[in-house]
Amino acid sequence: MPLSMPSPSLAPSPVLTPPPSLTHRAVDSDRRRTSASAILRSVLAHGPVARSTIARLTGLSPASVTDHCNRLTALGLIQEAATLRRSNGVGRPHVPVDLDDSRFVVGGVHVAVPYTTVALLDLRGRVVAERRLNHGEMERKRVKEGDVLANAAAGLRALLADDPGRVPLGVGVATGGWVDRDSGTIVEHPLLGWRDVRAREVIHALTGLPVHVDGHARALVNGERLFGRTAGAGGSVLHLFVGNVVDAAFATHDEVHHGPRSQSGAIAHLPLAGGTERCDCGRTGCLQAELSERTLCRRAREAGIIRTSDPMHILAAAADGDSVAVRLLLHRARMVGRAAGLLLDVLNPDTVVVTEMGAVHREDCLAALREEVGPDRAAAVVPTSFPDSVLAVAGGSVALDVLYRDPLSAPSSAASSAPSIRSSTASPGTI
Repeated sequence: MPLSMPSPSLAPSPVLTPPPSLTHRAVDSDRRRTSASAILRSVLAHGPVARSTIARLTGLSPASVTDHCNRLTALGLIQEAATLRRSNGVGRPHVPVDLDDSRFVVGGVHVAVPYTTVALLDLRGRVVAERRLNHGEMERKRVKEGDVLANAAAGLRALLADDPGRVPLGVGVATGGWVDRDSGTIVEHPLLGWRDVRAREVIHALTGLPVHVDGHARALVNGERLFGRTAGAGGSVLHLFVGNVVDAAFATHDEVHHGPRSQSGAIAHLPLAGGTERCDCGRTGCLQAELSERTLCRRAREAGIIRTSDPMHILAAAADGDSVAVRLLLHRARMVGRAAGLLLDVLNPDTVVVTEMGAVHREDCLAALREEVGPDRAAAVVPTSFPDSVLAVAGGSVALDVLYRDPLSAPSSAASSAPSIRSSTASPGTI
């Protein structure tokens, strides 16, 4: 007689869920983070501002605003303003609060092809110190990542040593190419010859500070929304960055789109109508090949305008009345306008911010760019809000965006042990 086997249970397997206390704790933590972020941004945008006004702007209760303001004051991020304000000139005076931008800074590192920019930025996104570190001659078209990152950390140490009253909260690193924000890795930067460079890990090891890494176009979108002309405007913003690297970033509802492994914004090989430059990929008219500063400088050298690879020398020649230099800059601006029009067709943002040398520094180039975009959308195109410090702001904005999204995670200055950058000159290790 065969043994009978028990029939399998058809009941579904139990689903493991976190205990209610853990769930509520996570929700409360998210709520506190979101509320603190809204309050700090309100102080940034409107300060000095009364707590009652913050409650009205954010929709939070007066008690919640008071509690969070006390927390942010303890962290050293805000302070009571010296000037009292009365409501309609009567009643008990309000004590407004404002950012305390006197001590805390973030470090900014921007890695370009010919040089690295290191800077210190205050809580308002203002550059308080800046230094450019040239890469020197590139060997076989490859810049040594270990040297670049070690020099950047040393540059930050030097800036802080020159201003010992400043306390660093963290470091933001920005560059072109493919940058994975979550892992802090520069996945690929073809013009530098870099692959899988663990920038966050290396800079943290050299400084001891929290480090955040992102692509420079995405960083500048965040900078514009915090400190630039689109701050508080809402809507969607597209940032088009045109330097040696050409890339873009798109933000809507205060969120920058990153995509899987932060690959969004890679537009270098989009075809540009009318382009004539041969790209390394084998095609003709790719966006980056056509618009890059390398191409612009090569054309200027062929025309006898400059003998260097510095595009600012072309601007100087144009300012001195060189008609060929002006023609080259106007042609590039029109092609950038063509690229902006293409992205406008696809994404239809409220605002397009362009970082391009000609459009930033010459009204005729900006006019040519807008003319190419077309009269119906020309007003939506604006130059960067940071014409004299765009690379420094790109690096610093990576860290400042994190701070303004989660201010309660900032190290407390009240603990009398505010973080200071390491003076170690340890090897950057394997990258």
